[in-house]
Amino acid sequence: MGSLSALERPLQYPIARRDDIIIDDYHGVKIADPYRWLEDPDDEEVKGFVQEQVKLTESVLKTCDAREKLREKITKLFDHPRYYTPFKRGDKYFYFHNTGLQAQDVLFVQDSLEGEPKVLLDPNGLSEDGTVSLNTLSLSEDAKYLAYGLSTSGSDWVTIKVMRVEDNIVEADTLNWVKFTGISWTHDSKGFFYSRYPAPKEGENLDAGTETNANLYHELCYHFVGTDQSEDIQCWRDSENPKYMFGAGVTDDGKYLLLYISENCDPVNKVYYCDMSAFHDGLEGFKGGNALLPFIKLIDDFDAQYQEIANDDTVFTFLTNKDAPRYKVVRVDLKEPSSWIDVVPESEKDVLESAFAVNGDKMIVCYLSDVKYVIQIRDLKTGSLLHQLPTDIGSVTGISARRRDSTVFIGFTSFLTPGIIYQCNLDSEVPDMKIFREISVPGFNRSEFQVNQVFVPSKDGTKIPMFIVAEKNITLDGSHPCLLYAYGGFNISITPSFSVSRIVLTRHLGSVFCIANIRGGGEYGEEWHKAGSLARKQNCFDDFISAAEYLVSAGYTQPKKLCIEGGSNGGLLVGACINQRPDLFGCALAHVGVMDMLRFHKFTIGHAWTSDFGCSDKEEEFGWLFKYSPLHNVRRPWEQHPEQPFQYPSTMLLTADHDDRVVPLHSLKLLATMQYILCTSLKNSPQTNPIIGRIDCKAGHGAGRPTQKLIDEAADRYSFMAKMLDASWTE
Repeated sequence: MGSLSALERPLQYPIARRDDIIIDDYHGVKIADPYRWLEDPDDEEVKGFVQEQVKLTESVLKTCDAREKLREKITKLFDHPRYYTPFKRGDKYFYFHNTGLQAQDVLFVQDSLEGEPKVLLDPNGLSEDGTVSLNTLSLSEDAKYLAYGLSTSGSDWVTIKVMRVEDNIVEADTLNWVKFTGISWTHDSKGFFYSRYPAPKEGENLDAGTETNANLYHELCYHFVGTDQSEDIQCWRDSENPKYMFGAGVTDDGKYLLLYISENCDPVNKVYYCDMSAFHDGLEGFKGGNALLPFIKLIDDFDAQYQEIANDDTVFTFLTNKDAPRYKVVRVDLKEPSSWIDVVPESEKDVLESAFAVNGDKMIVCYLSDVKYVIQIRDLKTGSLLHQLPTDIGSVTGISARRRDSTVFIGFTSFLTPGIIYQCNLDSEVPDMKIFREISVPGFNRSEFQVNQVFVPSKDGTKIPMFIVAEKNITLDGSHPCLLYAYGGFNISITPSFSVSRIVLTRHLGSVFCIANIRGGGEYGEEWHKAGSLARKQNCFDDFISAAEYLVSAGYTQPKKLCIEGGSNGGLLVGACINQRPDLFGCALAHVGVMDMLRFHKFTIGHAWTSDFGCSDKEEEFGWLFKYSPLHNVRRPWEQHPEQPFQYPSTMLLTADHDDRVVPLHSLKLLATMQYILCTSLKNSPQTNPIIGRIDCKAGHGAGRPTQKLIDEAADRYSFMAKMLDASWTE
């Protein structure tokens, strides 16, 4: 066989029931779904299946020698103070801080940058195991109130509470059934806008976070502090379009409310506005009535994305991709809504990632240039370039700037830079940029490592950027364990960042770590995104496979030493690639992946992903999806290639019981399918590499996961990788 099993003897897999009567007809094609029963998370049989898989996985992890060493080293390196970019509200400063191993980051407030910081909100006191996390927050304009959203066990559902900043007193206000929301205060500090879904009807499953039913009929509401949620004003809803989602923001002058409407994950939205200064009785006048707010439509179709940067009364400046796949800055006067002008035209090559108004008449803009960040100061009115700020190769993690302030804080990270916060003063002729805080990791020495960026030709010749992080001066003899990571979807860019666990792998297991910036992401703008979506999704898999082949041909590694990893859309990527090229990898780690491409749109927010994937309800799109859907393409490689028999790589599918974004049924169904086709349906199967699932409890899609859970999961998956790739530990 292509690779010998890393385990002494073949695993005894639990036998999962196959229900052969469930057969769906997709446009004349009959497709069996024998594990449909695994879609019900509350079913006792499903819970039994999960328990047996947990036991099986634990029996494998017990044999992974590096598990405790990894846990110890990762814990030790994780235990360093971390600070995040401070931001100003009213005349106070706010920032997040973690002493090192705290489950959740803590929010601090200080009267000045030199003032004594005091704890404003510590989520660690809200649960014994750290599984209650802060999902969103917003401070009122005068910094009198903090509205904050809490999530339990990593669920997307949020409960909003209100706290008085002065004395940390939590008000009685409690807002439920909130999901996919921002919080935006009116400038009188009387209340805020937020988004929610209707409460479930009597008798419906109420365990928010484990249910799978679709999220429909989003609505925008306004809450008055000190009142019950039942008295909130319903500001906007659209019962004719149940999949629409609404977000709102109050402009910097407090006068306008902007309503952003989206239908799916595509970077396009409608924009409506409402002049709140025209309300005779303020928002109170809408209490108790059924009237929605009188929005005026500025953009009423889904052909581009618009994001407000600033306004001067009726003159608005937006960041947009309208006729500009790499984005540009435009301006419009609400009095002449059909007349738009370009302020900063689209760049020929670089992607305009973000723009913030600052210091009255300036803006700070971020470009992504070959997956590296460039920061500039420009004139807000003319768009002309004033200064380029000096930064290293890496990623901007946050910019905190207000138009009325001359000081900007910029968060920065890279593969070998744990974190730097720059303080930039724009009052002087040349911007004065200095280090405000630098995160140091005791025991980490950046000079031991090197980072290279290469451009790998994909199957169709497109050049795919890839970062390679390794110890300095390694020999390219194919002997190194290698971890290759990618995402490739939804216009999301994967840029350099610091990872404790990956540094531990590089240092103690001699591994090479790589990020491939494959198509489908946003690294080169909307064209790059579209080139890896819908009918062209196969490009993502071709790009990833080409990156893996490069690592082998360049001498970094060999197939039996190569592990691939990805999460969510990246979990789908891993699932598809082990089906298409099982011979190319020694190990695969697929986190919370979308694995059933024919049914994903039926669960929670899955309907919003049809913009990237398509939908099996449509015949042409069914054809694309069925070709690569991980669940529907598991084959026995030794039957397909009898002349050179090989097997699937050692595989770990990771999911969690409260993942209500990509529901666990995706990983459970694929796990049962792989174990059956490759292992239990045959006597003495050639598949001796393990196929296991790590199923976490009281955890979700990834956001808000407490520090200990992060460390435990890293130790589990990377010790599995180390054993399967036969990587030896060095102190």
